[in-house]
Amino acid sequence: MPPRRNAANNRKSASLGSDEPRPSRAANGTPALPPRTSVVLYTRVSSKDQEKEGFSIPAQEKLLRAYADDHVMRVAGEYSDVETAKKAGRTNFGKMIAYLKKHPDCRTIVVEKTDRLYRNLKDWVELDAMNLEIHLVKENIVLSEGSRSHEKFIHGIKVLMAKNYIDNLSEEVKKGMLEKAEQGIWPGPAPLGYLNVSRADGKRIVDTDPDRAQSVKRLFEMYATGRYTLKDLSKQAATMGLLSRKAQKPPQIAQLHLMLHNPLYKGEYLWRGQWYQGSHPSLVSPELWDRVQDIMAGRGTAHPAPQKHQFAFTGLVHCGVCADEGNARLLVGEIQRKKYIYYHCNACQVAGRKPKFVREEVLSDLFTPHLKRLSLDGPVVEWLKTALRGSHEDKQKFHDAAVARLTKQYANLQRKLDLTYDDRLEGRLTLEQYEARANASREEMAHVRAELARYENADRAYTEEGIALLELSGMALELYEEEDAPERRRLLDFLTLNTEFRDDNIVVKWKKPFDGLAESIDAAKAKGAAIDESSDAYQVWLPLPDLNRGPSD
Repeated sequence: MPPRRNAANNRKSASLGSDEPRPSRAANGTPALPPRTSVVLYTRVSSKDQEKEGFSIPAQEKLLRAYADDHVMRVAGEYSDVETAKKAGRTNFGKMIAYLKKHPDCRTIVVEKTDRLYRNLKDWVELDAMNLEIHLVKENIVLSEGSRSHEKFIHGIKVLMAKNYIDNLSEEVKKGMLEKAEQGIWPGPAPLGYLNVSRADGKRIVDTDPDRAQSVKRLFEMYATGRYTLKDLSKQAATMGLLSRKAQKPPQIAQLHLMLHNPLYKGEYLWRGQWYQGSHPSLVSPELWDRVQDIMAGRGTAHPAPQKHQFAFTGLVHCGVCADEGNARLLVGEIQRKKYIYYHCNACQVAGRKPKFVREEVLSDLFTPHLKRLSLDGPVVEWLKTALRGSHEDKQKFHDAAVARLTKQYANLQRKLDLTYDDRLEGRLTLEQYEARANASREEMAHVRAELARYENADRAYTEEGIALLELSGMALELYEEEDAPERRRLLDFLTLNTEFRDDNIVVKWKKPFDGLAESIDAAKAKGAAIDESSDAYQVWLPLPDLNRGPSD
């Protein structure tokens, strides 16, 4: 007889098993009700801290089940993930997607709020393409194919803010790695021939691998003679018994190419665009490393000559004629009469069609009326700013709880330090004992201060990202008209997803969330009035009624 499992084991087995959801069961064994809307519930926590601060899986499940019951929904399955959403590919999130694709009768997801469902753009795009109905319980929002365009726009802003939030939390890690690089310590994983080891003070550094260092040095020396190819070196590495730490195989040609190009072996490294002199032992001399680079450059392919002219819109605009044939090609630029820049489609010319040439100035001006679509009146911008700032109360509660906890911890440490000082003054501690205890408290206080700064900086930034996008949309046309062609191209790369040139005009597809903004403005203008608080068109920006009201409300 198989052993019984508790709830936690059941959840774990669901995350490792098939893509079918856990079946929903009636609580009291009553007869089945008539068919109701089939939904799936999705819950997620991203860290143990959230588990402690009231964001636990059971709390979310209780909320979502109550919501489904109040709204006469049939729960077809429940999916949970306990991991970060920094990268796409969460285990049960993927299984939920597979289930929804397999069961077209279930088109609804119920989730606590935006950042529980996705915190990266890939997940957002994938769900958006499936035309699902998404219930964000704590935000009182239901998103579907028929939702108002302004609601989709606001939702897009929240997704971007959630991504920005987690990016801000990772900034402290990047700062720490930069500080490490500036101290002469390579911040990344050690390459072949080196090891990541811990010093006496606990700091991780790079040191030579006693089992592999001499073999790696020998490969450099052999290649510097000019008599060995990378394929030959791979065979020599196998003969010497040189194996990679993870794969336990001799380095192959691609790995050897990277190794021989890595300046870390001569004691230097490039980190975030800056060269540093490492404090680790070098395996090869600068002269030997330079000789190897000369040999590799002689055997490599010639680098293409740099372009004399930079064509700002090359690679940005597709040919509409080719797109109609299912083979969209990008327009390319060329110089005519030694001074004029024209763009055309090479594929049309190869296919025997007469390509359409368009001057750079004309192509640039074609974007102007499209950028006007992103312009918002002041009252609407202010209304959206207020809505965005008020839409993250739960996230603010999490921040406040975390900051309060850290602040209390810091105050306790300060009191502990003060008591230690009093004990020293009264002779209860020797000087050595005092310094040891005081240093330990100061180090812990420094860690708490860093944690506080991490939360506070992220808290200031995650909402302002959405505000900045709104302000950018209003300034886009002005910025575009003031800048030269290369800067215009940078702005268009940020705003546009795809552009086609057809019939002497362009068709622009905006990136999210600017597509929702453009649609919202068009919808408002279609009502025949300017977008301001006194017009009927302004009603498209108003929020929907409270979606959590019960049947008796």
